[in-house]
Amino acid sequence: MTSVTSSPDQPETTGDKSAETAGKMSHREVVQALSGLMLGMFVTILASTIVSNALPRIIADLDGSQSVYTWIVTTELLAMTATVPLWGKMADLYSKKLLIQLSLGMFVVGSLIAGLAPDVGVLLVSRVVQGVGAGGMGSLALIVMAAMIPPRQLGRYSGLFGAVFGVATIAGPLIGGVLVDTSWLGWRWCFLIGVPFSLAAITLLQKTLHLPRTPRKPVSIDWLGAVLVTGGVCDLLIWSTLAGHRFAWASWQTATFVVGGLLLLTLAVYVESRAKEPIIPLSIFRNRTVSLAIVASVLVGLAMFGGTVFLSQYFQISLGKSPTVAGLMSLPLIAGVLVSSTVAGQLITRYGRWKAYLVTGAVVMTGGMLLLSTIDAHTGVPTLSLFMAVLGIGVGMLMQNLVLAAQNDVPAQELGATTSSLTFFRTMGGAIGVSALGAVLANHVTSLLAERFGAPAATGGTAKVPDLATLPPQVLAVVRDVYGEATAGLFLVGAPIALLAVIAVLFIKEKPLHTLSGDERRAQEEAAAALH
Repeated sequence: MTSVTSSPDQPETTGDKSAETAGKMSHREVVQALSGLMLGMFVTILASTIVSNALPRIIADLDGSQSVYTWIVTTELLAMTATVPLWGKMADLYSKKLLIQLSLGMFVVGSLIAGLAPDVGVLLVSRVVQGVGAGGMGSLALIVMAAMIPPRQLGRYSGLFGAVFGVATIAGPLIGGVLVDTSWLGWRWCFLIGVPFSLAAITLLQKTLHLPRTPRKPVSIDWLGAVLVTGGVCDLLIWSTLAGHRFAWASWQTATFVVGGLLLLTLAVYVESRAKEPIIPLSIFRNRTVSLAIVASVLVGLAMFGGTVFLSQYFQISLGKSPTVAGLMSLPLIAGVLVSSTVAGQLITRYGRWKAYLVTGAVVMTGGMLLLSTIDAHTGVPTLSLFMAVLGIGVGMLMQNLVLAAQNDVPAQELGATTSSLTFFRTMGGAIGVSALGAVLANHVTSLLAERFGAPAATGGTAKVPDLATLPPQVLAVVRDVYGEATAGLFLVGAPIALLAVIAVLFIKEKPLHTLSGDERRAQEEAAAALH
C-alpha cells in the first residue's frame, strides 16, 4: 500500500454563499450542479445504446463471429466492473469533481480509438478504455448526488436522471440506426459522435459542480487489494465468456479459470480485511440492507443485461428489421424505464416509503422476462412492444431504488464505497449474464442450424453471425426462426434469476429516509466522533 495525502475539492461558490457554508442547497442550485453530471451520464449511456444497432453491421464488416459480438459488449462491462470499486474508493479520498472529469477524459480516448479501429482487436482494446471511463462516470455520479442531496429528496432528482437515461437510451438506437444506414457516415460515427458531448460535459462540470472542501488527512489506497479484486473478477468473467465456445464447461480449462479466480478473490478478502483503507470495506456486508441490495443487484444485472443486450440482434436477424427500425422498436422498453423510475421517484419523495417499489419492480421484471420467453420470428410488433414495456416498468422501479435503500442505511463516510459496491456487483452480474448467455445463444444457434440443415457446413453454421443479404430465401427463413427461438431461450433462463431478486428484496427492511445530505451527515458524524 502507498500512503498519499488527499487533495481537497477547491472551495467554490454557489450564488453569494461559499460552498463550505452553503448548508442545504436550493432546488435551483442542485439542478445547476447536476447539469454537468447529467450530460456526462447522457454521453456514457448514449455510447452504450448507440452501438447496439450497429453491432451486426460491425461484426459483418470486420468478419467477426457470435463470440466477438459478445466480446464487444463484454469487454466494456468487464473493464467497468473491475474498476468501479477503485473509483468509489478514490471518491472518498480525492476530489470527486476531478475524478469525474478524468473518467470522461478516458471515455473520450476510448471513443476515438473505437471510431478509428482497423480491426476487431483494436476495437476490443478501445472498449476496455471506454469501460474504465464509463465505470467512473456511472459510480461517481451517484456518489456526488448522495453527497449533496438528502435521501428523502433523492427521488425527485433521480427522476431527472431517469429522464436523462430514457432520452439517451431512446436516442441512442435511433441515432445509431441512422448513422449505420447513412452510407457516407457508417458505424464508426457511433463512437466518434460521443467525443464532443464528452468534452462539453467536462467543461460544464468545471463551471457548475461546486462541492464543499474535503478535510486534508493522510490516507492510503490498498493497491494490492485492488489488483487482487480486479484479477479475480476478470478471471471469472473471461472464463464465463470462453466456456462453451473455446472449451467445454466441464473441462480442465474451466477448472483452472474457476480455481484461479476464486483463489485471487479469497486472497483479496484476506488483504481487504487487514487494509487500513480497503477498496471494498468488508464491514458494509454486515449491513443487512446493503448485503441484500447487492444480491438483488447482481441478479438484476445478470437477468436484464444478459437478455436485453441481444434484443437488437433479434430485431435485425430474426425479424429482418433495419438498424433504424430496430432502434424504434426499443422505445417501449425505454419508455417503461423512464415512466416508472420518474413516477416512483416522485412518490418516494412525497410519501417517504420505498420498499413497495422494490418488490413490485422485481415482480414485474420477472413477469416481463417470462413474457419475452415466448417470442419467436413471427411475434407481432404490438405484442413484442407490450412485453418490453412490462420489463422496462419493472426495471425502472427496481434498479435506482436499490441504491437509495443502501445509501440510506450506511454511515456517510461509507457512501462512496457502498454506492460503488452496488454498481460493481450489478455490472458484474451484467457482464456474467452477457458472457454466459452469449455463449448459450451461440451454442444454441449452432446446434439448431446443424439440426435444421443436417450439418453445420451446410450453412456455414458455426457461431458466425450471418449476413442476411447473402442468404437464399429458404435458408433465410430458417436462420430467422433459429435466432427467434434462441433469443426466447435466453429470457427463459433469465426469468428464474429475476425471481430470486424478488426473494432478496422481500427480506430488505424498510427504514425511514434521512433528511440530511451525505455531506451534512458526514459532518454530523465527525462532530459526534470528536466528542468521544
